[in-house]
Amino acid sequence: MNAIARCSLLAACGVLLAGAALAAKPRPAPTPDPLVIERPWARATPPGSPVAGGFLDVRNAGATEDRLLSATSPDADKVELHEMRMDAGVMRMRRIDGGLAIAPGGTLTLAPGGFHLMFIGPKHPFVAGETVTATLRFERGGERTVRFEVRPIGAAQR
Repeated sequence: MNAIARCSLLAACGVLLAGAALAAKPRPAPTPDPLVIERPWARATPPGSPVAGGFLDVRNAGATEDRLLSATSPDADKVELHEMRMDAGVMRMRRIDGGLAIAPGGTLTLAPGGFHLMFIGPKHPFVAGETVTATLRFERGGERTVRFEVRPIGAAQR
């Protein structure tokens, strides 16, 4: 092998080693997702029911407030954020516009008798033991697709 060939070979080896050293640099750990969605579930519905309730917890492990803005589902015509509350001895339900805040380090609980997702116009009965899907849209956290375990009619919190 002549001197030019040896120099070329050494240069090529140097480039390969430098590339390998760069590739071996530790990559930064992925940033943990600040929004943790826990225990999503929905109540089963009788055939022809015009609505169904969806429930879950959203824990904000981040340092910045976020908001659950809206939801959609392939299993219903539309999904709205709702609140049930007692008003002068009467249970009232209302749609929530503008979303629901999730404080840093806090948890937003969607549960029977309080804030919840209202699946309006289910496209099929929600059957206990099956799942339904919804995509939640957050102000900062973007979209999250969630599978809700369907529990029996009348199921209570967790």
